[in-house]
Amino acid sequence: MSCRKPDIYLRNLVAGTETKVALANGKYVTAINFDNAATTPPFCSVLKEIDQFSPWYASVHRGKGYKSILCSEQYEYSREVVRKFVNADNRDAIIFTKNTTESINLAAYALAATSGKQVVLSSDMEHLANDLPWRDKFITDYIALTKSGRLSIKDLEEKLKKYQGKVVLVTVTGASNVTGYINPINKIARLAHQYGAKILVDGAQWVPHMPVDMKPYNSPEHIDYLAFSAHKMYAPFGTGVLIGPREIFNNAVPVYQGGGAVGLVSHQLIEWDDPPAKYEAGTPNMMGIVALTAAIRTLNELQLCQVYQHERQLIGYVINGLAAINGIKLYSGGQDGEERVSLISFALEGLHHSQLAEILSQEAGIAVRDGLFCAHPYVTKLLNISAEEIEYYQTHDDKTIPGLTRISLGIYNNCKEIDVFLELMEHIAQYRQYYAKKYEYVLANDRQIRDYPYC
Repeated sequence: MSCRKPDIYLRNLVAGTETKVALANGKYVTAINFDNAATTPPFCSVLKEIDQFSPWYASVHRGKGYKSILCSEQYEYSREVVRKFVNADNRDAIIFTKNTTESINLAAYALAATSGKQVVLSSDMEHLANDLPWRDKFITDYIALTKSGRLSIKDLEEKLKKYQGKVVLVTVTGASNVTGYINPINKIARLAHQYGAKILVDGAQWVPHMPVDMKPYNSPEHIDYLAFSAHKMYAPFGTGVLIGPREIFNNAVPVYQGGGAVGLVSHQLIEWDDPPAKYEAGTPNMMGIVALTAAIRTLNELQLCQVYQHERQLIGYVINGLAAINGIKLYSGGQDGEERVSLISFALEGLHHSQLAEILSQEAGIAVRDGLFCAHPYVTKLLNISAEEIEYYQTHDDKTIPGLTRISLGIYNNCKEIDVFLELMEHIAQYRQYYAKKYEYVLANDRQIRDYPYC
């Protein structure tokens, strides 16, 4: 697959693309960020908006002053920007949170308060943020994977039939943070609704990369709940979004309680405010909302369908290049025509994932992610690690934890950067014994700091 020339316009949209970083030899090179699935750098438009809005910053919903009223209006207007961005139904509540993890946790608490101990179907490919919050509140079961690591639609339907109407929610990722696979959300939604269940989509890796349509309530493909994070879509400052049926949030007691979430309170009675305010106790993160709104505006101008095609070309170029290197094993298909977001995980025979990530950073200033990517069950299944082996790793410190290396691209990355990466990967593969010896200290460090490779 060929790759077009670098798009200077796209690169100039993002801050920090020409930042220099130090290498192991003391030289400085322009940093190459291939860890966008974790956190993207900010749009320049976001930083400009923050700078312009800063003189007007004041309390939201807490004052009669001009600036406070302005902030309050902007804050509420931002909900409509988000609603339009994902085509949420007018009956949905749009709740601002810190990130996708908090959003899913809030949804789990609200649903548990109104549904009782029913069944939630998660899947074997989920990020822990869309797995752990359900375990202690529901009977949790997991949709199996196909041999290629995709979600099994057949197993989903079999489990929906098995539980005979007791499944309250099917909760799945829109796109995997390990393989980049995009799940057939419309098909999953139709199945869930057919058997009387709702659907929640973890949109952290999905929303920033392609158009998302939640569809109206009367559509069999309607997405009942959606969660995503601003920090993965070029907007820092800590904002997340949770969208879901207003009545669910109206009937549940909020997790966080305090000022801003209530009407009148006495020692005998609490009058909760209506959602979304009910779920946004404390002073809102106004600057985070300004950043999110500015990022959405820029993504709309770029058109997400075009973003998807551009990133698809880039990741296709990476996949073809890695597939040609001796000793590389790819852990996400790469077949022509498949729907995927712009990331892929891989392993190089003879080198531990933490060594490979260190080599790329120290030799060329390339940032990638390595480990289990907070999707431990998924990665261990892809690596065919047995339950006995997992138990050993949990109880012993004498071995480094297995994992993969992940490259994830943003709209500002280009073929020139990919060529630097592929050229170094080819050199590492050819001289892996040399690199294994040079970076053997990484393995010793990983045994001492066991948290590092997990996410």
